[in-house]
Amino acid sequence: MNFHKLTYFIFCSAISFIGYSQSFSSQVPQLKRYTPAEIIDPDYGIIRYNNLVPMMGGDSLRYTKDGYNAQGWQEDFYVSGKLLHKGFYADGFIKVFKNYYENGQVERSFSSTDLKHAKLEIFYDDGKVKSSINYYEGSPQNQYDFFRNGSPEYVEENDKNIEFLYKRNSYYENGLPASLFELVDKKTKKYIKKEFYENGRLKEEGSMIFRKDLGDYQKDGTWTYYDEKGNVTKTENYQMGEKL
Repeated sequence: MNFHKLTYFIFCSAISFIGYSQSFSSQVPQLKRYTPAEIIDPDYGIIRYNNLVPMMGGDSLRYTKDGYNAQGWQEDFYVSGKLLHKGFYADGFIKVFKNYYENGQVERSFSSTDLKHAKLEIFYDDGKVKSSINYYEGSPQNQYDFFRNGSPEYVEENDKNIEFLYKRNSYYENGLPASLFELVDKKTKKYIKKEFYENGRLKEEGSMIFRKDLGDYQKDGTWTYYDEKGNVTKTENYQMGEKL
């Protein structure tokens, strides 16, 4: 290849690379600032960054404004200039992070203790705990949710490999149980299930078993149903999920 052809080849290659880089960069979201209304979901909070965390099941990447995978500490801000997010990234994925309300209060905090375990804590804008979730290999292992008044709203606990439940309970805001589902015999995987009216009286109760072969919980034994005054309205008998 003579000198003139080589020069022309290098020039064309450079133009192609620049064009590719500009095209790639144009596809990457540019850094911006956010208003609270567009970043804070009224029910779930600031969930924008969750899909960037592999240990929470996320599979998306964050890119720099130049189109490269984000590395090291990255920050995002509100329009007001207040800090919204600060996280440590490796190849576009988040390793640890904190999100903030505009008033400076931490909205959520995520950290990992090893390659399999991680913890997420979510807070109300006044600093009270809203949720505390322990993850194992990308799935919630234990979860504790709270009402703004501090009383428990939801509790879920699984075995260490998340193969079966230890308990799954929910509560009314007044502190009374709404539903209780708890393991009573680990060997046979037998559970007691109770549903309650808001006045605290039983709505229904019975036992269930975990069928590992089906990956399902099924009614087994006698189930009793009540009205809001506590009177029995009916009873039913089940065997392995089949009504007798």
